[in-house]
This record gives sequence, structure tokens and C-alpha cells, in this order.
Amino acid sequence: MKKTWLKTGIILVAWIFVGTTVSATTIEFWTTETQSDRMKTIQLLMDTYQALNPDITVKLVPVDENEMPSQMAAASAAGTLPGLIEGSSELMLAFGEEGILDVKGASRLVDKVGKKRFFQGALKMMEVPGGGNYYALPYHGWVQGIWYRADWFKEAGLDPPDTWEIILKAAKTFYKPEQNQYGILVGTKPEAYTEQCFTHFALSNGAGEFNSSGELIFNSQQTLDTLIFYAELAKYTPPGPQTWRARDYYIQGKLAMFFYSTYIMDDLALAEVAAGSLTDAHFPQLSKSTFDAKLVDNTQFVATITKSKPGAYGAIVGLGLVSQKSKEKNEAAQKLVEFLYEPTSYITFLHMAPGGMNPMLRDIASKPEYLNDPKGVFKRYGRHKIEEIISGLDNIGSFTIVDGKTFPAAGKIYAKQIIPRMVYSATIEGMNPADALTWAEGQMKSVIDE
Repeated sequence: MKKTWLKTGIILVAWIFVGTTVSATTIEFWTTETQSDRMKTIQLLMDTYQALNPDITVKLVPVDENEMPSQMAAASAAGTLPGLIEGSSELMLAFGEEGILDVKGASRLVDKVGKKRFFQGALKMMEVPGGGNYYALPYHGWVQGIWYRADWFKEAGLDPPDTWEIILKAAKTFYKPEQNQYGILVGTKPEAYTEQCFTHFALSNGAGEFNSSGELIFNSQQTLDTLIFYAELAKYTPPGPQTWRARDYYIQGKLAMFFYSTYIMDDLALAEVAAGSLTDAHFPQLSKSTFDAKLVDNTQFVATITKSKPGAYGAIVGLGLVSQKSKEKNEAAQKLVEFLYEPTSYITFLHMAPGGMNPMLRDIASKPEYLNDPKGVFKRYGRHKIEEIISGLDNIGSFTIVDGKTFPAAGKIYAKQIIPRMVYSATIEGMNPADALTWAEGQMKSVIDE
């Protein structure tokens, strides 16, 4: 088997520098990739970087995405901010608005990596209002959609679930709780996954948080209609407040449709990856199951859904340089970013989640080394489909960008989890949707006025 650059680099460089230098500069790299297997891969990258830069030490710190705002606030107060963070574009906009991020450093690096190499839709999601500068660099991203049992739909004579009408009809058709089978999974727990599901529907109905002038327009008829529909749809999900973990129902053959990003691709294709969802550990309603090798073939994906307009949703994860008083720490973090964009490093990072972590650089997306992932996920889906998913990152929507303009206040609202708390109130607690929406609007105004 051919040795990788990473393994070889670590061995050679470590041999050269062992015992010759003492690290003089230490920075922390906070990542939202908290799974143990991903942490091992990222640590390998950090070890390689340190071997190539023996005067720099990188401390890798896993941080749950939902806890990133509070941990950053605590670190800021204590004067112990990290040198580099990896997180969603919403978080980057929020931290950028707070003045935590090094905008000049990030903008210089965008130019150095090559502005034209980036998918422009992804780059736009990191842009400082006014254009020309960037809060962070887009590093990887995913596309969300409805994954559904095409074989069930065919048998029931149903069209693909790409409109509200068909989605609701299918959810009712396949809802058979007495058989432990459910029609759809949408998030109802007050966390990020719920906001992602709701936003997809909202975009398909022309709803938004802000207009192009930056005025708050969340409390609209479009948003209310979306929340009413969402609450109705939630009746056909598995019991209790639900989050991404309920994908287990689908992998065990108990669910007709579920919202998920392209991160799910390897779970559907590979038995070893699906193993974590084939247990009885997470839900008392589920038992241990065997891997269904035909599930990936019987599954189709709908990225765009329509009510009043076509709506697609995805997310960009960026690398943000954190402002430091130390010039040495700034330079160390910038060098780390450059290293992470080097083709071998970049592809190694992306291959932690084939299909979920899609490259933000066009030339990387077309490289055979990228498309030939070691797990063989891309082979199961086909090159054409993979390229379609990646190219869609140029046009994904979110509440953060309106008519090409970015609104950092949206990032602050995201950090406060206002929308998922609203959804939880309307779906689990039974609050009238109009009242839940009014409450959310009030919370958003408070955040904007801070």
C-alpha cells in the first residue's frame, strides 16, 4: 500500500527535528469536529504541522457547536482565546461582529489561497458587510435535503417529496406508530439541527429574518405559515423532542423520510459507519439491527423543496483567525491555515466525512485524489452525483445572506438559539404558533439592540 504524505512527513520531519528545538509559541485550535475518529485525524494533521514548524505547538481542543459561543465568551473574559477556530458561518459572523476575529488576517489569506479558487457562494457567506473583506475562510460545507425511501414511495405511488403537499401526504401515509414506523423526522429539540430543518422550509416559502435593507422581517405571514406547517409535520415524527440522532430510525428501516445533510452519505453506504445507529442504546423503541446493504440503493435525495418558491439549504464551515496581542501567535495561526489548505492536508481533512465535508476550492473538488476517498463512499454514489452536490454550494441559501448582502446580526441570533427554541415551544410545549413567533421576534430585537 502506498504511503501517504502525512505519514511519511511526520516520520521524516520528526526525525530531523527531534531534540533540536523547543517550542516557543503555543496556540489553541478549537474544532467542532468532536467525534473521536475525526479528532485522531485532525491530531495527525497537527502533529505534521508541528513537525514542519518545530517552534510552534498546537493544542487541539474539541468544542461542541452549541457550546462554542459560551466557551468563546468565557475565554475572552479570561484572556485565553484560541488562535484558530473551526465552526459554522453563523458563528463566524457572530464572532466577527463582536470583534473577536482577525478580519485583516483572514482577508489576506483568502487572497493568498486564491479568491477565484473558492466557490463564490461559500465565500459570500463569510464576507464582511460592504464587500472586500472576510470574517473567516470557508473550509468545508454540506448540502441539506430530504433523504427518503424511494422503494416505499414507488410502492405507494407517491412522487418525490419536493413540495409541502407531497411531504405532508407522505408523512401521513407512512406514519404507523403501532408498527414502530414513522413518516418523517424533523428537529424539535432546541438546538442547531432544528433550526436547519425549519430554515429549509422557511426559505421555500419566501420567509427570512431580514430584508435587503437589514430590517427585521421574521414575524411575517410566510414565517407563521411555515411554523404552523412544521408543527403539523412534527406529529408524524418519532416520539419526544427529536434531533439528528433520530436518524437511527431511518437506518434501521423505521422511517420514510428525514432531513439531513450530506454527512449521512457514509452512514447509508458503509456498515462500519452505520454501526452506531444499529444499536438499542439511543431509543427504547429501537432494537439492535443488522446493516441493510440495499438501503443506499433504495434511498434518494431531494435538495430543493417548494412552497411559494424553490428553497435549498446548506451550511459552510469556516476557519476563523482569532485576534491575538501576540504577533508570534498570529503568525503561527496564519501558517496553520495555509497548511490546512495544502492539497494533501485538505483532502485528508475532507475525507473524514466523504460527502459531508465538501471542499470550498474548485480545483480540489475535481481532483481524483479527492474523489477516490479511502472508504469508497463516492464510488457507491457515483462521480456525477458527487460533483452535482459540490457545485450546489455556489447557490445555497440561509437567513444570513439576503440579495448578496450579509447580516452579522443573524449570526448573533443563531448563537442565541432563538429559532429552535421557538420551534420547541410550538411543537413540544404546544404553544400557539403565532404566540411562539411573537416571542421569537421579541428575542431577536433584544439581540439586535445589544
